[in-house]
Amino acid sequence: MDIKAYIESGVVESYVLGLASPEEVAELEQLSVQHREVRAAVDAFSALIQQQVLEDTVVPPAGIKQQLMEKLASEFETAPVNSTLTSKLTALPGGTGNGKVVKMVSFKIWRNVAAASVILFVISAALNIYYYRNYTQTSTKYQALLAERNTLLAVNDDYHQTLNIINDSVMHIVRMPGVPGKQDNMATVYWDSKTKDVYVYASKLQQTPKGKQYQLWALVDGKPVDAGVIGDCKGVCKMKNIPRAQAFAITLENEGGSVAPTLTAMYVLGKV
Repeated sequence: MDIKAYIESGVVESYVLGLASPEEVAELEQLSVQHREVRAAVDAFSALIQQQVLEDTVVPPAGIKQQLMEKLASEFETAPVNSTLTSKLTALPGGTGNGKVVKMVSFKIWRNVAAASVILFVISAALNIYYYRNYTQTSTKYQALLAERNTLLAVNDDYHQTLNIINDSVMHIVRMPGVPGKQDNMATVYWDSKTKDVYVYASKLQQTPKGKQYQLWALVDGKPVDAGVIGDCKGVCKMKNIPRAQAFAITLENEGGSVAPTLTAMYVLGKV
């Protein structure tokens, strides 16, 4: 197994955040015992997440715990029963009245218990919201880091692909400088002498206006042949296969390309 590729696959980050499947968890834990690089990657990302959580932690206001305790204590304080009222209730016909006093005191206790439950519920809900917000922020940062890593990997792959094509000994290089009036432009065609595949590297072409697109042409026996439009590719763009040609040129056409080149919109030209 390619351990480097395994680490860069994103499974380490999913494992630390608790998003990995049971199979992925079992595999990673086994590999972390066998390979120090895997264990180090897990520890490094765990440390990064802990650091981000600490940086985003909101410290509660000073004294909030003491204020909550005092509030709860005051809610549970039972008001003293007036002795005169008690004696009057005792003297009422039909009973001593003590049952009514007990009911009043019990009602106050249950009311205090209910109030305390509400306070605890509010505190619990606030903590849940706080921790959920921190989890959401951490997850968002993880996704951003993962996207940035994938972008860098894609750029790196494009760079290596460009180098491989440029340095391939079977490539016939056709340099296309800017035509008169557009000397600031430059592009290069890499033409595979074996497969006849064509690649173009638009190293220095003006940015295309909206609704326009560059198109590569091959001059074959004095006639222009469509070699493909240049899309939004990075580095070297693969074009159409051209078996033979005497020259290559690039024109600016309407988006999607044209069946014939607009000669007044030619930007670069190079002979084979």
